[in-house]
Amino acid sequence: MKRLILFIAIVMISMETTAQKKQVSYLALGDSYTIGEGVAAEQNFPHQLAALMHKQGVEVKGPDIVAKTGWTTDELMTAINGAKLLPRYDYVTLLIGVNNQYRGRSVNEYTLQFEMLLMKAIKFAGGDTSHVIVVSIPDWGATPFAKEKGVDRAKVTEEINAFNKENNRIAYQYKVKYVNITAGTREAMVDPELLTNDKLHYSGVEYQRWASAILKLMKL
Repeated sequence: MKRLILFIAIVMISMETTAQKKQVSYLALGDSYTIGEGVAAEQNFPHQLAALMHKQGVEVKGPDIVAKTGWTTDELMTAINGAKLLPRYDYVTLLIGVNNQYRGRSVNEYTLQFEMLLMKAIKFAGGDTSHVIVVSIPDWGATPFAKEKGVDRAKVTEEINAFNKENNRIAYQYKVKYVNITAGTREAMVDPELLTNDKLHYSGVEYQRWASAILKLMKL
């Protein structure tokens, strides 16, 4: 009888602890760097972020991800408009722009379209700008892939900086959070552990660094 009472008590405590865990919804908007090209789903930064939140006693529903390799700002907007998403999320991350640069799109076009996407992200967050996090664009010019392809790496870096200057400015204008992961991605040239086998996209090791940096900006 005593063992039965003890078992029931443990089960009730476990149920109580589970019930007390905070639950949040999370939407990640982006491209290959968000979906995690070349890595298992649980290794991309949205899922690693969710895992870190779990360790802090916060359960994440999802995360819901709207991202695809190769997407530019306008393609992401089209996808968002056609996706079945919740009307509101507790947290939203936005990382987009590398393919605009890669395809030779102008910074002016990017600026206009990025601002529209950020406004959309803020709306998804119920207008709470403190729960929207913009992630800077990685510098793919600093990868072995770029070197092997004979890409003008200095030019890529200069252009990525120009795009990031704009998304940073707009993020500040709308009072959302901003995390600069670009500098860290430049370490990929000398640290192969940060990349997948294609020597272009990032590994779970690098995405873990992004997730940790984003977590620090969240009000959990």
